[in-house]
Order: sequence, then C-alpha cells, then structure tokens
Amino acid sequence: MITLTPAASKAINRFIKGSETPVAGLRIFVSGGGCAGLQYGLRLEQEKGEDDYELDIGVGAKLLVDPMSRSMLEGLTVDFVDSLTQTGFKFKNPNASGSCACGSSFSAA
Repeated sequence: MITLTPAASKAINRFIKGSETPVAGLRIFVSGGGCAGLQYGLRLEQEKGEDDYELDIGVGAKLLVDPMSRSMLEGLTVDFVDSLTQTGFKFKNPNASGSCACGSSFSAA
C-alpha cells in the first residue's frame, strides 16, 4: 500500500485539475537512473493500463502504479513539500537500502 500525506494528495489533485487534457491519474513509477541507481518518476496519464494498481486519492483522482514498480513501492509514503528552499514530492521508502542526498533516487537490496 502506498500512503499519501494530505499535502501530497492536495498537490496531486491540483496537478490533475490543472491539466489541459483529461487525466486518468498520476502515475508513480521506478526506473533505472539517478545517483543511487533507481529513481522515482511521476507523470499524468490519460489512460489507465490494464494491469495498473489503482489508488483512489479522492475528488476523482487516482494514483496509478505499474506491476514492475509496485513491489519496490510497497509501503512508500509520498509527501509534498513547498518551502522557500524546496518544492516537490518527497519519498520515504522502506524498501530502499540507500538513497541520495536529494531524495529522488534510491538503491534496493
């Protein structure tokens, strides 16, 4: 299960509502790259994939996760920070064995 803080849910809803095209949800995924080997990705999706895991985050918005990423994101907590020094999503992943200083990439055991 992926947990979203109230700030993350609010930000996702804002991005979805602000999209110029219809949006099925926000996809969160893991791909190779970043300074720690794996990185988180986010993008608005116009269609849900057949095998996507779907998490309803309220107000008609959905979080979509592909099967390959799901196991690496199990137990993930997503937050959104908006301060003078930093704006963006923050990830707390119990599956990560290490992460980079920016918090955008991680390594898995």
